[in-house]
Amino acid sequence: MADWDIKKLRILRTLHELGTVTATAEALHMTPSAVSQQLTGLAKALGVPLLEAHGRRVRLTDAAQLVLRHADAVFAQLERADAELLGYLQGEAGRVRVGAFSTAIPALVVPAVQELRRSHPGLSVVVREAEAEAAYELLAEGSVDLALSLAAHAPTPRDPRFSRISLLADPLDVALPAGHPLAAEPGLRLADLSGEPWIFGSSGPWSHITTTACESAGFVPEQAHAAADWSAILAMVAAGMGVALVPRMAMAGGIGAALGRGERDGSRVVLRVLHADQPRRHVVAAARRGSEGAPGPARVLAALRQAAETVQSS
Repeated sequence: MADWDIKKLRILRTLHELGTVTATAEALHMTPSAVSQQLTGLAKALGVPLLEAHGRRVRLTDAAQLVLRHADAVFAQLERADAELLGYLQGEAGRVRVGAFSTAIPALVVPAVQELRRSHPGLSVVVREAEAEAAYELLAEGSVDLALSLAAHAPTPRDPRFSRISLLADPLDVALPAGHPLAAEPGLRLADLSGEPWIFGSSGPWSHITTTACESAGFVPEQAHAAADWSAILAMVAAGMGVALVPRMAMAGGIGAALGRGERDGSRVVLRVLHADQPRRHVVAAARRGSEGAPGPARVLAALRQAAETVQSS
């Protein structure tokens, strides 16, 4: 039987992910020559060539791709073994590290932590704010145990490194100035706002979400102002400078305190639910494949689901 060295398999997988020996060495805090030596040793132990010259670089052989397919299953099984050991050794205690994007922290993570403090006081949750790309890098390297992101920015369900868990189909409501002619319109639809000036980010996920929702309703939104901060967006809406889509999760997370609070000009913001063509954004959690069943992450995921249900029903 071939010698399947776990350390060397991790080096091979990292090379596959990063593409170069230099980048692999930097990521694993090794020298390039040490990476090459380890991979040469793995090739000898397995009896197959793993690397071949490709210009000034190297690339993985078909045999290496075959090895990696099995290695992914091995790593997932090792994660399951770690999960079972954690449950045996720690029981109700332990630490779970969560990487989450900004609006998910007050809306989902904080309520989950508060519930866990009551139900499982021995379980510690450490929170780290991180947008999708950074969160999944932290998850892959083992710096966090769970990553929260929008589904559109998460790895695909076929990624062998991660398990995805759906948390929330977050409804998008529309924010209007209180004196707007459509603020009290019954049966308001997104298409009714096609001629309005819109406020959303100049780039990034929220720009894409807003434009996609409006295009699905049959129009391209005219961007009157660009902002990414929810307080700034609501302040401009309150001042009558435009309308905006607002995720319900952001409102549940405390941004809603700005609603109903008078600005200096006396205007306020009205939040309307778009019943007929309600746009949504999907929020997911991810764990390293095989680790989601560990007692700590499983309890945090359950608390996150409970928080998501509260947001969904609000």
